[in-house]
Parts: sequence; structure tokens; C-alpha cells
Amino acid sequence: MSDKQQIKNNYSMLQDNDILTIFCAFDDFFINFDQLLKANSICASNNRIRNKPSALSPSEVMTIIVLFHSSGYRCLKHFYLYHVCVHLKHLFPKTVSYNRFVELQKQVAFPLAMFTKMFRMGRCSGISFIDSTPIRVCHNARIHSNKVFEGIATRGHSSTGWFYGFKLHLIHNDRGEVVDFQLTPANIHDNRLLKCKRFLRKIYGKLFGDKGYIVNKSIFDELFLKGIHLVTKLRRNMKSTLLTPLEDAIMLRKRAISETIIDQLKNISQIEHTRHRSFVNFFTNILGGILAYQFKHKKPSIYDQCIDTKQLYLA
Repeated sequence: MSDKQQIKNNYSMLQDNDILTIFCAFDDFFINFDQLLKANSICASNNRIRNKPSALSPSEVMTIIVLFHSSGYRCLKHFYLYHVCVHLKHLFPKTVSYNRFVELQKQVAFPLAMFTKMFRMGRCSGISFIDSTPIRVCHNARIHSNKVFEGIATRGHSSTGWFYGFKLHLIHNDRGEVVDFQLTPANIHDNRLLKCKRFLRKIYGKLFGDKGYIVNKSIFDELFLKGIHLVTKLRRNMKSTLLTPLEDAIMLRKRAISETIIDQLKNISQIEHTRHRSFVNFFTNILGGILAYQFKHKKPSIYDQCIDTKQLYLA
């Protein structure tokens, strides 16, 4: 069996109807986004601007990025040359060279971020989970020779050891939908995100996290007054001040759903690899992976239906 036939057989790609649905969502957004951008952009009258459109439209570029993260390919070049240009020629008839596609990928980074934040984030259901994961950009032995992220990435520590890169913080609901996300340097502690009002603007109800999100009493009270009840496990040297209901204790054990979502983002959507050649493409790669996960029909979820037995809680 040839390499091309083996690549084709290993794929469980999206159907044409699903691809058209993703493209139409991008195209409808980009039409309004382009009109708004041209109406509010500031440009010098003396400079000549090239307005010739590319053979591959921005909506098609964003669609290909999402398809790559849904396909299982580990290399964007192989996916574009051996799958898009061969098997998806009927959907993308005007394909460009791979070098030109990489240039177009940088141009759609901003609209891709706007589309992700405005239209593809989930809604808070009153039960939310927060967790973080390291995004490594190179091996620890190659930190000093890495020039792409020099001055941007930092060293941090996680449960698996020291790493060089960033941290991706995720908030998701009980249906497995990502409500919000934020990318920070690796040396930022997890509980500092709880002080960011913009990061928690969509959250209400109960927010479950691990021990890294333990905060002092003043921040806990501030979140509680805003309608957010932070529930975390306690360290060994801490005393419990509130009686934890049975539902909260069960939900704390359901935090494994966060690890499942992160595992799908890293191993299926491929948001983490060490072959980046620019920071813009690194950011576009993360956005494409999150979008590919959000477009999935079936996500890991929690069946949280409880039956009230009118029993008293035991301390």
C-alpha cells in the first residue's frame, strides 16, 4: 500500500456537508467583519495599498485550519499538500502553494480570534470547571537556542515538571463546551486568573477547580459577591471553613472532564507542538484547535441530575 493510500485510509474526515457548514459560518462572519474593518480603518492617502484578492479566500483559509485540527494529521504541510490539494479539490478548487498558504494563515489570525471569542464560545450553565495546561514550545535542552519565542515564552512548573512556553487556562461548562480561555506566560500562577474580571465575566454559579486555584478569603468573598462560588479541594495544612454539600463533593470528583477536554485538544486537535516558526502561527494553531473542538458534535459531558432524598447532610 502506498503512502498516499495509507494516509487516506487513516482518516475519519468530516463530511462535505459539515465542511460547508463550517465554511458558511466563517464566510458570513467575514463579510460583516471586512465591511466593519474597512469602515473603521485608518490608512495614509499617500501610500498605495494592494487590494487584489487572493485566489484562496480568508474563509477558505480558516476552514482549512479547522479541518487540519479535526483530521488527525500532525503536519500541516502534509495535510495541505496530500489531502486538501488532492482529495478536497472539489471544495477548494483554487488552492495556492504551501508557502503562500502559510502567509495567508498569518493574515487570518485576528479575524479567527474574533470569531472564536464572539460566536463559538459556550454558555455558562451555573456549573463550570477551570483548569490549566502547559503549552511547550521546545524541549528544555533547546531553550537557549530557541529564537522564535525569545522574550515571549517563559519557564514554568507543572505537575509533570519544568517546561518552557505558555499556559492555556480553560473554563468549560458541564456539557463540555469551552466558555472562555486565556493564554498566559508559563510563570503565571493559576489563581491569578481569578483576579481577572474580564476572564470571569461570563461565569456565574459554582466554579470548580483544583488546589492551584485556592485564593485568600478576600478574593473568595469578592467572587462570592459577584455570584461565583469557588469550590476547590483543601490542602493538608488548611482548615475547612464551609460545610461542603454532597453535590459539591461529587462535582469535585468530576473534574476529570477537564483532563479529557485538554487531552482531546492536545492529542486530537494538536494545539501543542515544537515546530513553530512564528508566534502568529503559534497563536493561530491554538485558535484552530479550540475551534475544531467547539465544532465537534459530541463532547465529553456530565450527567448531573440529582434526586433530592430530603436527607440531612452529615458533617
